[in-house]
Amino acid sequence: MLEAIEKLLVLQDRDRKIARLRTELANVGPERQALQAKTAASQASLHVSRQRIRQIESDRKKLELEVESKKQAIERYSLQQFQTKKNDEYRALAHEIDTAKGAISKLEDQQLELMEQTEAAQREVASATRIADEAKNHADRQIADLTDREENLKKELALLEADRDQLASAVDASVLPRYERLRKSKGENVVVGVAHGVCGGCHMKLQRQVIVTCQGNQEVVTCTNCGRILYYTRDMSLAVAD
Repeated sequence: MLEAIEKLLVLQDRDRKIARLRTELANVGPERQALQAKTAASQASLHVSRQRIRQIESDRKKLELEVESKKQAIERYSLQQFQTKKNDEYRALAHEIDTAKGAISKLEDQQLELMEQTEAAQREVASATRIADEAKNHADRQIADLTDREENLKKELALLEADRDQLASAVDASVLPRYERLRKSKGENVVVGVAHGVCGGCHMKLQRQVIVTCQGNQEVVTCTNCGRILYYTRDMSLAVAD
């Protein structure tokens, strides 16, 4: 194999590894954000559950105040009954007392309902607390692992990039610019093999002269269709596919 091609293949392999590491590094941030979002969602759910209990407690206190107000009203009506000497006033006050007692009965029923709601809400809070704690603990562990992985990836990437500069400097100066241009437009698949008479990059049929020149391993050959740099090894079949 042509020495220039060998060096390009080594460089291309290094570029692929660098690209893979950069992709992994780019994914660390979104993964961390996703974990943080899950934790925030579980905490938000817990907050809603706790707010529900506070609201129920507030409603319960309001009912207690209403009941106390009705009881005080009954005491006033009873005192007025004791003081009045008029039958119609006595009956009117008795009616007010009955109305207040009926209202108290309804308020007490509402209080019972709120007590049941409180018990259900407390169970909900307990469940939400457990879920939130588990989510946070899991996220903390995962984020710690991500941070370690991120640091390791950065170190590995720095080493590969430094080594990449040395590999690039070893490539023939007349070939490297072409490789770099192709890498920007074609991605990581720039130096490709020839098999069955087609380009390993664009998979288009190659002209016979191009194949013969590539087999000769005397010069850098490019695909007339996509411009990629071609190479040939003995384990490849140069026969043109039917």
